[in-house]
Amino acid sequence: MVHLFRVSKVYPPSYPALADINLQIEKGEFVFLSGPSGAGKTTLLKLLFREEETTEGQIIVNGRNITRLNGGGVAQLRQEIGLVFQEFKLLPTMTALENVALAAEVVGTSRRESRRKAFHLLRELGLKDKHDARPLTLSGGEQQRVAIARALVNDPILVLADEPTGNLDADMAEETIRLFLKIHEKGTTIVIATHDAGLLKRIGHRAVFLQRGRLMGDSKLADGEGSP
Repeated sequence: MVHLFRVSKVYPPSYPALADINLQIEKGEFVFLSGPSGAGKTTLLKLLFREEETTEGQIIVNGRNITRLNGGGVAQLRQEIGLVFQEFKLLPTMTALENVALAAEVVGTSRRESRRKAFHLLRELGLKDKHDARPLTLSGGEQQRVAIARALVNDPILVLADEPTGNLDADMAEETIRLFLKIHEKGTTIVIATHDAGLLKRIGHRAVFLQRGRLMGDSKLADGEGSP
């Protein structure tokens, strides 16, 4: 599903955000990307989404070398990836339903089908009575559920989440991760960046550790399950 071969990213003038990363994530895996602030987690996610380009190395996502994609190829890649952010990034003047449906409409889904899919996802995520609510009237946990629904509305093959529990209390953070686990059970590949070591211990699953832009550990390798 995702293969990184000797990937490095250097920001001008000479800041090394990632250095010589080799990593393999199989289809259907659930992986935590862990490490302190500044470790390179967000940069790695941006490279997978092609928001940023590698300085060196190659990245394969679902069989395509995304470092070589043109504008149309990048647009197609992004339709296949769902993004969840720490800040939610919901449009405050739109309802929960409209926020989710918009993500489908912008890739060409009809308004009727977009709203149908949005309503179904909000109901699945426990927000069936909140579809007409605007983001600022929702709790932090509810806003994050809307953001997750938005990430799923185009049936992505890969979901990337950047510190999705960073603005939530401990109980809501764990509940949010449980939602991702439920999504994972349907076969979606999920990569979650987090600096919350306690969360990793409570939830389990594979964890890849970054520090100062370098890959410092991989619990999959520690368990003897193979190598990237």
